[in-house]
Amino acid sequence: MMAIRRTPKKRGLMVLVSTVGAWLLCTGAAGAAALNVQLTDAAGGPARDAVVYAEAIGGYKTAIAPKGATIDQVKKEFVPRVSVIQAGSAVSFPNKDDIRHQVYSFSPAKTFELKLYHGVPSRPVVFDKPGLVVLGCNIHDKMVAYVLVVDTPHFAKGDGQGRVHFEGLAPGEYEIRAWQPQSGGASFTGTQRVQLFDGGPAAVKLELKPAPVAAK
Repeated sequence: MMAIRRTPKKRGLMVLVSTVGAWLLCTGAAGAAALNVQLTDAAGGPARDAVVYAEAIGGYKTAIAPKGATIDQVKKEFVPRVSVIQAGSAVSFPNKDDIRHQVYSFSPAKTFELKLYHGVPSRPVVFDKPGLVVLGCNIHDKMVAYVLVVDTPHFAKGDGQGRVHFEGLAPGEYEIRAWQPQSGGASFTGTQRVQLFDGGPAAVKLELKPAPVAAK
């Protein structure tokens, strides 16, 4: 008698794989979302020198390592005047002038001082805590710059028209926050929540308004 060889049943496995694939598609775990942000001032024009960042709601954070950044000193000015970086980023401060500068910050988020120097300091400065850091020079009082340190890898500075584009965001709900420095130490801010889905892009328009003054 010829033996009959039975093949394993695969229907249950195929159903399980299909179910998992459908779940990933529905939850967006396997997808990526895009977002366009338009930053405007109170008059409806583009908010220049403004930054924006996206924070996932619900405790989820994308594991992306911080990247280094550079803030130059050119013609007795910091370039760029406004920066946004992820917490943990190392920032280099090249002095491209033919005179010496002494860069410092007394901000709670990062206090440091680079003694009078030419060229590039031997070590960059690591900004390890979220918050606003105001930079100055002990020799040239008019030199001022701002570094916003954020606890998310999703951040950018607006272009000349106040536009920002994000790619590769995980689908889900986000808090979109914008910040812009003003003269005299004041600042403008804007906040909006948005639900992002696989594909897109979604669009958000943020009007920046004077930030509330903290009570003394």
